Amino acid sequence: MAARLMVLNGPNLNLLGVREPQIYGTTTLAAIEAGCREFAAAIGASLSFHQSNREGALVDLVQAARQSADAIVINPAALSFTSIALLDALQAFDGPIIEVHISNIHARDQLHRHSLTSTVARAVIAGAGPYGYILAMQAAAQMLKALPESLPRPMRVGPA
Repeated sequence: MAARLMVLNGPNLNLLGVREPQIYGTTTLAAIEAGCREFAAAIGASLSFHQSNREGALVDLVQAARQSADAIVINPAALSFTSIALLDALQAFDGPIIEVHISNIHARDQLHRHSLTSTVARAVIAGAGPYGYILAMQAAAQMLKALPESLPRPMRVGPA
C-alpha cells in the first residue's frame, strides 16, 4: 500500500532560513519540501506539502486530509500552543498524526513548552532540526505499515 502523506506547516515557517537562524537554522522551507519529496519518492509514498500563516487555512487542510491522506505530519509552529480550532480538526482525523518541531520546544521558554496539538499526536519529534520531517514521515509510513520491504528490517519495524 502506498501511503498518502500530508505535511502541514504553520505560521512563519515560510521564513525558515532567515528568521531566528540561531534557533531554527538556515535551512529553508523549500529545501525541507525538496527533502520530503525525495524521501516520499524513495519509500513509494505520495506527498502533499503545505504552509499557511492562517489558522483557518490549516483547519481546512486537516479536514480535507480526512479524504486525501492516510497520515499527517504537522509542524503547527505557534499554533501548537494556542489553537483549539486546529486541535479539534486534528481530533477528527483517523490516521496517524506526527507532530514535528525543528527546535526542542521542551528546552525553550515557558511560551514554547506546552503544545496543545501534541495531545492528539501519535508521536512528537522535537529538536532534530529539519531532519525531523524525514523522521516524522518515516514514523508515519511505519505506523501505516507502508515502508518498502527493501529497507533494512530495523528501519521498517524497529528493534526486535
